[in-house]
Amino acid sequence: MNLWFRLLMLLLRRPWRHAADPFATTVVPMRVWPLDLDLNRHVTNGRYFTMADVGRMDYVLKTGAFRTALRHKAVPIVGDVWGKFRRELKLFQRFEIHTRMLGWDDKWSFIEHRFVSKGRVIGVVIMRGVFRSARGTVPPIEIVRDLGVPEQSPALPEWLMRWSDSCDGMSVQLREEEAAAQLAD
Repeated sequence: MNLWFRLLMLLLRRPWRHAADPFATTVVPMRVWPLDLDLNRHVTNGRYFTMADVGRMDYVLKTGAFRTALRHKAVPIVGDVWGKFRRELKLFQRFEIHTRMLGWDDKWSFIEHRFVSKGRVIGVVIMRGVFRSARGTVPPIEIVRDLGVPEQSPALPEWLMRWSDSCDGMSVQLREEEAAAQLAD
């Protein structure tokens, strides 16, 4: 329920009125509420991923990527998410989600969400995702072309490429396990 309230508040602010360059960092101010907490009385790790969705929605609306997705009759799909937690967020603490595009490859777009409070990075969530239509995955190059940015992705950090490769490796392993289970049946 907490996510729906935050999404509604975001939409009431009409972020699409404040256009942002696709390489800009968008910022969503937030506060920690009681439903965000775990038994340790700080934001639960899963909530960071949920709040990153709100930051991503703001980014997609401000950059116009939602219009591009509509033209392609596509929806954004999260493929993999990774988080790094550095400090705690406590009850009623104010913070911001800073969202930016890191770049893309042949299939995936990579987005970073930084959780910032009082100028300090509290945590980081990295997402790789695609736009999917009835025809299948829309290549990122088609999306960025529509957004009017250079077709060449910024250089992706080595750690990000290793993470992406490990996600691909896990996908291969899961397919192999499923195939083996089907053979056993």
